[in-house]
Amino acid sequence: MSIQQERDAAVAAVMADVRAIETADGVTRASVGKMQAALVPLTKRAELFDEETFPNPPEGQPARLYLLSEDADGRFPIYLTCANPGGAVRPHNHGTWAVVAGVSGVEENAYFDRASGGHTPGPSTLAQREVVQVRAGESTGMLPDDVHSVATPGTVPRRHFHMYGLSLERLPKRLAWDVDKGECSYMEINPKIIRPA
Repeated sequence: MSIQQERDAAVAAVMADVRAIETADGVTRASVGKMQAALVPLTKRAELFDEETFPNPPEGQPARLYLLSEDADGRFPIYLTCANPGGAVRPHNHGTWAVVAGVSGVEENAYFDRASGGHTPGPSTLAQREVVQVRAGESTGMLPDDVHSVATPGTVPRRHFHMYGLSLERLPKRLAWDVDKGECSYMEINPKIIRPA
């Protein structure tokens, strides 16, 4: 079996497990926790996701999201996200469930509560609730309306799996916050997704 075949099989197994969890339990905090646990074994197969095949972005460039697989209807996409230290993504929601699991480096997720507004574009303020650092073999998860920001602290590039209930390219009404201005607006469709050849 080639490395690509091993990688495809490992990703397909995770997708099948997560699909089964969502079918059996729906989307709840508990079921997302199960999805997190289902994604973690993939982090133990770092050799299948090496930097030669999935290069980190050049210094000063935004994160890269390599689409590893998704269903034909855009469900259950898995991305390998590669980012350099110092990068950050402003607070946002997803409009679908999301789970993150670490391969290497640290992804810092700050979680927020809406202090005012924030369910449609317009004035909105946030209150930071907690910060979760996801390292190799660790995970975190979100419900569709959860708000978080992402940062890559330290000196080591970050390589993490991100899995969602629906492709980021099919979520035009995600919200993102400008904390300084106290407002939120629709988030741009992610231009950094690299699709398989």
